[in-house]
Amino acid sequence: MKVLLVEDDQFHAGYLTEALRQALPEVDEILHAVNGLEGETLARQHSVQAVVMDLQMKERNGIDAARTIWRERPQTRILFWSNYADEAYMRGIARIVPHESSYGYVLKTATRDRLHLALRAVLLESQIVVDQEIHRVQQRHIRTHDALTDSEYAVLMDMALGLSDKLIAKRQGLSLRTVQNRLLSLYDKLGVDIFESGTADLAINKRTRAITRALNLRAINAESLESAERDLQKWLSRL
Repeated sequence: MKVLLVEDDQFHAGYLTEALRQALPEVDEILHAVNGLEGETLARQHSVQAVVMDLQMKERNGIDAARTIWRERPQTRILFWSNYADEAYMRGIARIVPHESSYGYVLKTATRDRLHLALRAVLLESQIVVDQEIHRVQQRHIRTHDALTDSEYAVLMDMALGLSDKLIAKRQGLSLRTVQNRLLSLYDKLGVDIFESGTADLAINKRTRAITRALNLRAINAESLESAERDLQKWLSRL
């Protein structure tokens, strides 16, 4: 069995290598890529079907690398591991995972036993595994704000990229009124307020405030914005 590790931190790469050898004696070859771009190349060259993927890397993040790998080999099994339980990561993975593939998401703070179980479940048994701590973090976020629908999230990302209401409507295939309704719902769910005092209008910039709230709640993050920017450039080039 051949496994590809995509991890830019040498210490974590060594830890993963040891964990793989202990958890999966079936592994006879471990490849190592130091960023997502190199990971895409090695996965292609060696026809790798099992991958452990870091999410935050300087050159090509894990979401973008996984999207390329899955587009070329949809049955590839990928275990993501990260220091962060961001909602943006889970949404990013959910958008790109093929129906015929299995995946996992485990935090780097997970115990060695938990990591071993996740490695076997995803890479060998083709199960879907998400760390319990990630579920707990998500539940805490949901309790502090209503969960965003996929349509609201798409509008939020376009707004964060600086698109006007009209351009968002064009890109998402929605009416202008529908986009404006989505924005109102976003403002409500993200707790964006308009402040007024006496006769002085102290209204805040709702769009900027919504993006700030989304960043603080980890509904969006730098990696999700980078991926969204690349998707936007592709869309604009087709116009």
